[in-house]
Order: sequence, then structure tokens, then C-alpha cells
Amino acid sequence: MNATTYGLDVAKRVFQMYWVDAQSGEIVNRRFGRDELIGFLAQRPAGRVALEACGSGHWWARKIKTLGHEVVLLHAKFIRPFVQTNKTDAADARAIWTAMQQPQMRTVAAKTEDQQAMLSVHRMRALLVKFRTMQVNQLRGLLYEFGVTFRAGRLAGLAEIRVRMAELEDTLPGVMICSLQDQLKRIDGLEQDIDRLEKQMGAWHKQEAACRAIAQVPGIGKLTATALVAMMGDAKTFKSGREFAAFLGLVPRQSGTGGKIRLGSISKRGDPACARC
Repeated sequence: MNATTYGLDVAKRVFQMYWVDAQSGEIVNRRFGRDELIGFLAQRPAGRVALEACGSGHWWARKIKTLGHEVVLLHAKFIRPFVQTNKTDAADARAIWTAMQQPQMRTVAAKTEDQQAMLSVHRMRALLVKFRTMQVNQLRGLLYEFGVTFRAGRLAGLAEIRVRMAELEDTLPGVMICSLQDQLKRIDGLEQDIDRLEKQMGAWHKQEAACRAIAQVPGIGKLTATALVAMMGDAKTFKSGREFAAFLGLVPRQSGTGGKIRLGSISKRGDPACARC
């Protein structure tokens, strides 16, 4: 007998699941609480649970897998076409189940805890780098209002500011000097936080064989290697390198009619974390 396929729509507190009973043919679209859902799946025979690769989706994939079920993650854009009429939890669960029935449906590889943690570290670092850039740019802009300019580049510009601090104290108002020193301290703090996160990336890079292998490719360093391994999940999900490149959004868009296909610019549909690396 074929295993039952479940379409699961997850949220923070409310969970909707759709399935067709294999014995009676009854269609069930049932709402669960968190603990109730886990208890229900723990008692059911091994089946296939499909859910959207959304927030907490990878955690649920790991959790449901420990309960003895096969888990399939689907991208949201492949589910949306199957939502009928209004968008509700019940309609979403049915759409997930329907999408799972389609032949050759593309899936998303579930990430391990380590991969998800490293991807989180990358996102923290990206935000800190953004804050640092904003702080430095604001500092340049404010000082320029007083006719003070510095060399291009973050490191060169900050070094020149520190070298010329005595000169700035003679030319700038006292309030501005105090604010300038506070701003430099904040930038130093951001630098230290970024360095700590990069050390964590370096430690994971050393212990992961996949990271070390990818880093052998010319032009790929520690940051890119750890981001790629953290993002891909199970590498066996991809049939080829080109399919993984498409997952990252690095292949051209395609459009065609009448048997003629035109290639456009790269799609950039993937996670921007790797693009920043």
C-alpha cells in the first residue's frame, strides 16, 4: 500500500494538514496545535509530509523526520498556483498536497542544524557590515559639511581620521568632536563583532570537509565556501552544478515561443547571502 502524503501548512501556533485517507478515501483537512501535531504524527504510520520551505520549515523537517516520516520541502512559488480562490490555512494545506502530486516537482533540501546555524552567522555578519558601512558613510558626510575630506576606502579613511584628530579638535566644534569619538568607538565595536563572527566561520570551515573542498576552487575563500555549504543543504538534491547555479540565481533567465529560446540576464533569484560573499 502506498504511503499517505500529507500537505502541512505551518505557522507559529496553528497548523493545518490535508491528506486523503488511504483506506477509506476520506478527505481530511484538519487543524492542529503544535504539541497536538507532533503527537498525531508520532502515532501515524510512516508517510510523506510536504510543507513549504518557509520560516521554521527546516526545523519542522528535521523534527518530523525523527518521527519516522519522509519530509519534502517545497518552494512557495511552486505552491501558490494551486491555491484556489481565497488564501486560507486550509487552502494552503490543500495546495501543498496538490503541488506534491505533480510529477518532477522541484524540492528544497532540508538543512542540518549546523548548516542553519552557520547561515544565521552569515546573516548576522551581513547586518553588522551594513551597519558599519552606514556609520562610516555618515561620518564622512557629516565631516564634509565642515569642509573636511579623507582618503577613499574604509580602512584608509578611518586611519586618516585618527591621525588628524588633533587637527580636527582645533577646527571642529566641541560637540562635534565628542560625537566623532563616540562614532569611532561604535565602529571599533562593530569591527570586533564582525571579527568574532568570522572566527566562528573559520572554525566551521576547518572542521567541514565540504567547505575545504569548495575552497580549493580558485576565487572561493572562507566566507563563500561556508555560505555555499550552509545554503545548499544536501548536495545530492542537485543533479548538476548548473542546477545548483540556478538555485543560487546565477544562470540566465529564459523566455521563448515558437521553438526559439532567448537568454536574458542572470535571474538573481537565489539567496543574496552568497552574492554578498
